[in-house]
Amino acid sequence: MIPNTNYANLKDSYLFYNIAQKVNRYLEEHPGTKLYRMGIGDVSLPLCQAAIKALHEGVEDQARQETFHGYMPECGAPFLREAIAAYYGKRGVQLQNDEVFVSSGASDELGDILDLFGHDKTVVILEPAYPAYVDANTMSGNSIIRVPAGKENGFLPSPDDLKAVAAGKTPDVLYICSPNNPTGAVFSREKLKAWVDYACESEALIVFDAAYEAFISGDEEKELPHSIYEIEGAAECAIEICSLSKTAGFTGTRCGYTVISKSLRRGNMSLNDMWVRNRTTKTNGISYILQKGAAAIFTEEGQKQIHENIAIYKNNAKVLMEAVDALNVWYTGGKNAPYIWMECPKGLGSWEFFDRLLAEYQVIGTPGEGFGSCGEGYFRFSCFGSPEDTKEAAKRLRMFH
Repeated sequence: MIPNTNYANLKDSYLFYNIAQKVNRYLEEHPGTKLYRMGIGDVSLPLCQAAIKALHEGVEDQARQETFHGYMPECGAPFLREAIAAYYGKRGVQLQNDEVFVSSGASDELGDILDLFGHDKTVVILEPAYPAYVDANTMSGNSIIRVPAGKENGFLPSPDDLKAVAAGKTPDVLYICSPNNPTGAVFSREKLKAWVDYACESEALIVFDAAYEAFISGDEEKELPHSIYEIEGAAECAIEICSLSKTAGFTGTRCGYTVISKSLRRGNMSLNDMWVRNRTTKTNGISYILQKGAAAIFTEEGQKQIHENIAIYKNNAKVLMEAVDALNVWYTGGKNAPYIWMECPKGLGSWEFFDRLLAEYQVIGTPGEGFGSCGEGYFRFSCFGSPEDTKEAAKRLRMFH
């Protein structure tokens, strides 16, 4: 038996391994030191009360014969699919309930969705990018076109940037994340429409990662789409993957959803029908209890409560942005995303800045180089920490010299 040799093409998890090694070494040399971890993308606030109440109700349902649930529908409980479709409807996106597929989270779906494309495809990844995009496609044997973004375009590349590096290749799949991890940059309707038009013209397929859409708010909201399905033509060229992890604190609870329009067809095949077959073959669905808790997020009270938590994270972003302003360096993100992507001060490299922040100020962030080579010289701060730690980290960051 010959295993999948594409695994040999994977790079080691250099970014997070290196961070862990450096932090462990520092703690060995400085035992008991308090570190301010502004690099992790995990949430720190507990689940909202609406979700907790519904989860408890789900457990109680499973304790009674008359309300007990065994296997759930593989594509999602009707009550949750309906709630998600109604959520989209409030933004003017009309979905049928069976165009929504409930999942165990965006990370799982971003890998599993490759089943629809087969192998030996040409995949476009806009960098800096979530490393799993690259790794999942490397495992599948796909070739990758990396489109670098930078300060000059606000880390929001265009189809023209793709054409400049594609060397005549026609892409099959395009990955777009907005608001973006790691940069926090958000595509405007106009810029996202350019990608939709390109995909339609080239018959490519967009995989749109909307994991941070709930952080878009304020005066700019009309110009910043929460969903790619808000863009004309997207139903014919895009799959949207979203998660309750950052929206509602479900990182440890695990629930998300994928939207595939029935209008999306390639090679005379319906991708919606294909995904139904995939899910009914490869999964037994998400537990009733978790779906019960997830449905509560889409109630009026649930929405109110999760946005109260999001407001805390966004205030963390404001605190960090003020500290970065004091350093007088360029940055993006923070306003409509839970990440701040800053240029390293004093011309330092990503790892040089990491080392100095850790050694001199006990603050941990994420070196931009780990999200692609064009991230060298940049640094990511997460806004998911506690307000107390964030304020102290910002205070220390202001002292950087």
